[in-house]
Amino acid sequence: MVDFDRLTDRRGTDCLKYDFAAERGYPAEVLPFWVADMDFPAPEPVVKALEQRARHGIFGYTDIKEDYREILARWFQRRHGWQIEGEWLSITPGVVFGICTAIRAFTQPGEGVLICPPVYYPFAASIKANGRKLVESPLVEKDGRYEVDFQDFERKIVEGGVKLFVLCSPHNPVGRVWSRQELEQVAAICQKHQVLVVADEIHQDFVRPGHKHTVFASLGAEVADFTITCTSPSKTFNLAGLQISHIFISNESLRRRFRHELEAVGYGEPNAMAEVAAKAAYSQGEPWLTELLAYLEENLRRTRAFLAEQLPQVQLIEPEGTYLLWLDCRGTGFSPEEQEKAIVQRGRIWLDEGRIFGAGGEGFQRINMACPWAILEEGLKRLAFALKK
Repeated sequence: MVDFDRLTDRRGTDCLKYDFAAERGYPAEVLPFWVADMDFPAPEPVVKALEQRARHGIFGYTDIKEDYREILARWFQRRHGWQIEGEWLSITPGVVFGICTAIRAFTQPGEGVLICPPVYYPFAASIKANGRKLVESPLVEKDGRYEVDFQDFERKIVEGGVKLFVLCSPHNPVGRVWSRQELEQVAAICQKHQVLVVADEIHQDFVRPGHKHTVFASLGAEVADFTITCTSPSKTFNLAGLQISHIFISNESLRRRFRHELEAVGYGEPNAMAEVAAKAAYSQGEPWLTELLAYLEENLRRTRAFLAEQLPQVQLIEPEGTYLLWLDCRGTGFSPEEQEKAIVQRGRIWLDEGRIFGAGGEGFQRINMACPWAILEEGLKRLAFALKK
């Protein structure tokens, strides 16, 4: 039985979440809920595997062998019903690195790359930083649930000269787990207009009861043929700092172009410790994940109850997946600027304000619930204090 209530002090570990408030313009004592990593130690088998590897004492160049690919194949088949081939796999330090690599490999400067905001803000930043044209088809909110506007989606592809679409599935920050039917509509439009799809599926293992994650490339061989699937153990097992992600491309021509771009930036072998951690996580970490999902479900239940009682003017957008909560704070009467000031200066908490996620994010806040309840409860109390006029 894992004790997810146990508090682990992350300060003083050069932790981005806790140790860099002052450098980023926040009060030093601010309580952070912005970074999408967890305040839980990794599964014990992962820690033990790393300890054993560390005692060896030599950390030379490392690569993956066939057993690594087999471990991944078993995980995706068991958890998601997706059959992968070992040759499809390329390693990158992170999913955003993989997305940027795909943007450079499959589009030319000035060509359109589409996203559906409000969405994970590095998408837009990566498109702009690589000199491509940012094209947006905003999601539509209907009664607290977000949907794709498929008419606008197709129109933006045509008008924007879009060559590549970055899909966020499950969606960060709005928490949608796209249905198979919705993904099939996306696939049909993209196939019609010869648009490649980069599917960021990093949150695929965080799906709430009653919902099912569908791997976009699993929709069929024709769909897989124009899909680059980006996954990682970093979210599932809290390994982000070890920097390893798995990029699957079944189309040989696309895979060759992607790997050429990796070579062009000089990236070759994976981090030695990341390789050890990922193998241990995917082969021995599933019981830990099962307990974690149950704990997060309880955190969500408690958060829902707290907001209803203490902060009814804030609407929780019911998540279908991820451990990130999207809070509609427009009912508080604060402007986005006033809201952010109150949260930071009065509440002394650090969230991700909705505006940074793009169109439709104004007046919202994203909060990370993947932490011991004692920490989350304190953060919610501070939020309630900050947003009560």
